[in-house]
Amino acid sequence: MSNGIAPWLEKSQWPTVPIRLLARLGTGHTPSRSNPEYWHDCTIPWITLADVWQLRSGTTTVISDTKEKISRLGLANSAAVLHPAGTVILSRTASVGFSAIMGSDMATSQDFATWTCGTQLEPRYLLHALRGMAPDLKRVATGSTHKTIYMPDIEQLRVPLPPQREQQRIANFLDAQMDYLDRLATLDSEVLSRLDERKQALRDSAIDQLSKRHGNLPLRRLMRCIEQGTSPRCEATPRQGPEEWGVLKLSSVKNGSFNPNENKRLPTSVPPPRMWQVNEGDLLVTRANTPRLVGDVAVATGDCTRLLLPDLIYRIKLRTDIDPHFVAQVSLGSQIRQRIEATARGSSQSMVKLRGEDIRSWPVPNAPLRQQQEFTQSLLRWTEPAETLRAALNQRSQLLTERRQALITAAVTGQFDVSTASGRGVAP
Repeated sequence: MSNGIAPWLEKSQWPTVPIRLLARLGTGHTPSRSNPEYWHDCTIPWITLADVWQLRSGTTTVISDTKEKISRLGLANSAAVLHPAGTVILSRTASVGFSAIMGSDMATSQDFATWTCGTQLEPRYLLHALRGMAPDLKRVATGSTHKTIYMPDIEQLRVPLPPQREQQRIANFLDAQMDYLDRLATLDSEVLSRLDERKQALRDSAIDQLSKRHGNLPLRRLMRCIEQGTSPRCEATPRQGPEEWGVLKLSSVKNGSFNPNENKRLPTSVPPPRMWQVNEGDLLVTRANTPRLVGDVAVATGDCTRLLLPDLIYRIKLRTDIDPHFVAQVSLGSQIRQRIEATARGSSQSMVKLRGEDIRSWPVPNAPLRQQQEFTQSLLRWTEPAETLRAALNQRSQLLTERRQALITAAVTGQFDVSTASGRGVAP
């Protein structure tokens, strides 16, 4: 079954063996939150989904710090296990396929699978093999609410088994290659950050000039209504074509850009609430999201046929003399971003909400329609060279990702000799 999950394992020059035969397979648990005694004097590092952010880039090999800890009493009165340093972890729910090595004795939540390697398996080699499988694990994860790799499938995962010294050579080679690719990715990320700063400075300067010339009005004076959508039970996969109905995902609204392909398919058995169909020109604002992304805006463009507004996104209908693209760009300005940071509310740092009354108070320059349109067009002209560079960097990022995957899969399956290979001959 594992070779069905990761077909490239069929090319292995070494026999593939179930990982559970080479390492002790385990998982974790959450002590009862209803018993305060279990959450007093917490000293044991406890890896949860809140720590996955450390692993998303793939640059963290050893996880040494956790957001939460549990107590020894909570550990003793739950199915949680204290795993030894060197144990390899894999996230298997919600954020599927992220992996690392424990830097000290730690416990995990039930969202992780763990392998404590025996004498035949090098933890760093296993880590690279799991990272090679990550795209395959994400592809086969199931679940309508949260994607999950279930433990029976985890038990069937296999790994190529070269001699241990060869495992160490492979791990050393991949450590060096990944470090080089990580440094390239870091440099590209720094350039992208500078581009974002430049674009923000241009946007803020232009908004400031319009505000001084025409004054500001609260957004409520420029809009006809603000609505939030619906939350029907949807399928995890996107709709297959415009003839089907879909519900937009939060990711459809991102930094001024609208992506209609980011949607979840509405089952044919569910009648579509047509009053919530998105129309071209609707100004969309994320109502709830992470602190960094709440209040993100975009204008619905292109073919929005049979796309429904979710309850986590506001739809703002503006007056006919107000350009929605202008309001979207103003909403991305630093002044409104700071307001969002000050007014967004939430019970945790992972999800905050933005109230409609806060949005209604956003200051927008009271410029005539023609100047609104000129502002938007000028901003596009000013930032066009930077966006061209951004596209090239994003393309290189994709190539680096493909290169990373090709190196890992070729190395762990023995398709080239890492003791002599530079990695330059590995095709993506």
